[in-house]
Amino acid sequence: MDGTADDAHELRDLTRQLRGQLLRHAMLGTWAAPGGASPRVAASGAPELGDPSASQDSGTSPDAGHAAAGAPIAERAPIEIAEDAVPVATDDAPIALGRKTLPQIRAELGDCTRCKLHTTRRSIVFGVGSPDTPLMFVGEAPGEQEDKRGEPFVGPAGQLLDKMIEAMGWTRATVYIANTTKCRPPNNRNPQPDELAQCMPFLHAQIAAIAPRIIVALGRPASNQLLDTNAPISALRGKFHDYARATDGVSLKIMPTFHPAYLLRDPDKKRAAWSDLKLVMAELARLGIAPPHPPRA
Repeated sequence: MDGTADDAHELRDLTRQLRGQLLRHAMLGTWAAPGGASPRVAASGAPELGDPSASQDSGTSPDAGHAAAGAPIAERAPIEIAEDAVPVATDDAPIALGRKTLPQIRAELGDCTRCKLHTTRRSIVFGVGSPDTPLMFVGEAPGEQEDKRGEPFVGPAGQLLDKMIEAMGWTRATVYIANTTKCRPPNNRNPQPDELAQCMPFLHAQIAAIAPRIIVALGRPASNQLLDTNAPISALRGKFHDYARATDGVSLKIMPTFHPAYLLRDPDKKRAAWSDLKLVMAELARLGIAPPHPPRA
């Protein structure tokens, strides 16, 4: 650029064109730039789904990319640009569009001391999985095993959750798993309102960074927090609910279902939970999102 007025006008026009293109991608739910096959490909037909009700887990409960064919996708930035903004990319820095990435959220969380749970926890349990997946699972608070390892859903309930995810054609590495609170409450008690008030903003930030299309809420506490309701899980499960904080014009739905720890205590409810997951699978197929692996027949 030589600093002339024509150059300035040309730069502004190019910036507006880029903004419009990015907004169109967001509205269409397109996360990969043109130039290669997108991992969100349409399924050729609804998969034939099985029933895990015969699957039993003998453990006791501690009470939990879309990487289909194609290369991993870089973490997305939000599509929010001020009308008069003119972001300029330099040789060593991309255009910054503002949405925080998971590493940025984790850095902001830091060695959190925002509530009293930090005095008794061993680990901060941030989350695990793909940073760019259409499918997310959210449970309540970490348990004893999660606190020891710093990873969500690794105890007996987590082992059952892994089986449920794999039956859907996904894996722990290709979905994202998180909790409403990042620290274990003492003796696995329920998180208290002041603790949730400090921690839920980080979960909402994670959801915004990942931008999934569906969240499976595991159990009543997680469902109530995400949907801002006190309704019992029996009244919430089996149907989709809108996530009120969805942005960029893309629909984000929540499917409440039973917590894996509850399923370990009452295996008869596994059939109902699988019915909920089949609805999730069907909705992903309707959106043109295929799982990385064939669902269990």
